[in-house]
Amino acid sequence: MMTGENLFGGPAETKLPDEPAAREALAAGVDPATVAASNPSSSLAWAVLADRAFEAGDVVSSYAFARTGYHRGLDQLRRAGWKGHGPVPWEHEPNRGFLRALHALGRAAESIGESDEAERCAQFLRDSSPSAAAELS
Repeated sequence: MMTGENLFGGPAETKLPDEPAAREALAAGVDPATVAASNPSSSLAWAVLADRAFEAGDVVSSYAFARTGYHRGLDQLRRAGWKGHGPVPWEHEPNRGFLRALHALGRAAESIGESDEAERCAQFLRDSSPSAAAELS
């Protein structure tokens, strides 16, 4: 009889709940700053802001936006039962905001000379979701 039990002994995957208001607003083309202001817990909105700032050459703002999205994502992960390690699958779309913010934080950290932080972020991304690391790199 299958029980759904994790037979590998590691932590179970953490899957964040969907945030349809933020996701749908971004998909509809609403300015990410407006989306972040209306949905401040949305890692996705902050990650989009970080990407936009980075593409515009404003790496300090990108770093700040990414750090906000990263911390909002950590809060959500903990509420979802995450204990500080374990898989956060890219394949589960609501996880992508956190994973994108984590990637953006590492990218911006590297750009401002924070090499240790950039490497920690890259390792955390690889450990959380190898497929996210491959997709975002």
